[in-house]
Amino acid sequence: MKIQSFPDPGSPESVRIGTINWRGLWTLYAKESRRFLKVWMQAVAAPAVTTLLFMVIFSIALSGSGRGAQGMPFSTFLAPGLMIMALLQNSFANTSSSILIGKVQGNIVDILMPPLSTIELMIGFVAGGLTRGIMVGMSVAIAFILMPNVNLEFHSIGYILYFGISASIMLSLAGLMTGIWAEKFDHSATITNFIIAPLTLLSGTFYSIERLSPFYQTLSQLNPFFYMIDGFRYGFIGRADSDLLIGVLYILALNIILSLITWRMLASGYKLKA
Repeated sequence: MKIQSFPDPGSPESVRIGTINWRGLWTLYAKESRRFLKVWMQAVAAPAVTTLLFMVIFSIALSGSGRGAQGMPFSTFLAPGLMIMALLQNSFANTSSSILIGKVQGNIVDILMPPLSTIELMIGFVAGGLTRGIMVGMSVAIAFILMPNVNLEFHSIGYILYFGISASIMLSLAGLMTGIWAEKFDHSATITNFIIAPLTLLSGTFYSIERLSPFYQTLSQLNPFFYMIDGFRYGFIGRADSDLLIGVLYILALNIILSLITWRMLASGYKLKA
């Protein structure tokens, strides 16, 4: 007599709601969005203010010096770099903190038990990070538009959208991987302080790499953050330090690789399931 086997209770296979569990996916995304919107002063306003302070400080420091970059006022060159820098850092912070808080508080099971597939879990978390990153980036952009010494124009909406969204997705995936791997907040802070922050600051945010020696230019071109910032800036000022096609393909390839790694970590329950 053949005994029929059933999937474990609570596994995605035990309850299948169509090809995609749209309601569950939307619920996870809404949870991730409401989580940072409840503390919007800390999660959205504070990063925007910090970014504006960078602009104010550099504007005052270079006021009247006649300094520029790529043949334009320095503040106009700097603004897009600051915008995407804020977008990157907050996309990473949203996903990494969400997973890590769930693990530390012991309620990660509330995310693992619902009938959501691995890809649905990944999309829900990444969409939350994308939303926070875009909200911070847009708030900074609006503030820059209102500033009298910043000439923020739109040269190519397509490049702005591609590099802005792709960059946010990449850092959301990196944050998700960090949250899964980390066992305490010190681990997450280590990745932020020793990997994310240096790669962001040393990627041409505050300068054009044409000022660097050939060796350091080559080193900068290995940094994926350089292509994200350079491509995003091109969308505003119409000038780039890199081959934009290489940047598009490089970021696309990295997003695919990070997606596969993240999917595997979630599917295996690495550091999530006891």
